[in-house]
Amino acid sequence: MPMLPLDDANMPLFTVGQVAEMLEVQQAFLRRLDEFRIVRPSRSAGGQRRYTRNEIVIVRYVAELMDAGLTLAAIRRVLQLEARVRELEAERDALRTELATLRRTEN
Repeated sequence: MPMLPLDDANMPLFTVGQVAEMLEVQQAFLRRLDEFRIVRPSRSAGGQRRYTRNEIVIVRYVAELMDAGLTLAAIRRVLQLEARVRELEAERDALRTELATLRRTEN
């Protein structure tokens, strides 16, 4: 069965108004996140922002961090550091796998 657009968490389907209503935030807040390059939604042919489900999850996380007192600049840095941690964890896992393979071939 073919995948539906709603099944793809990376499909840009939701408008600023829809996301603002879902998360109970102001549309201006969403535009500000775009300006600060925290969440960069796609644009429709008409130039309107379109958010994916994954981006909506990030917006919700950002709103929680703001409620905890972080600035947008600090939040951007937190997101960058979290992405770097994920990269390093993936690298670590690949190295562990490689080491295990090398140990098996030695024995």
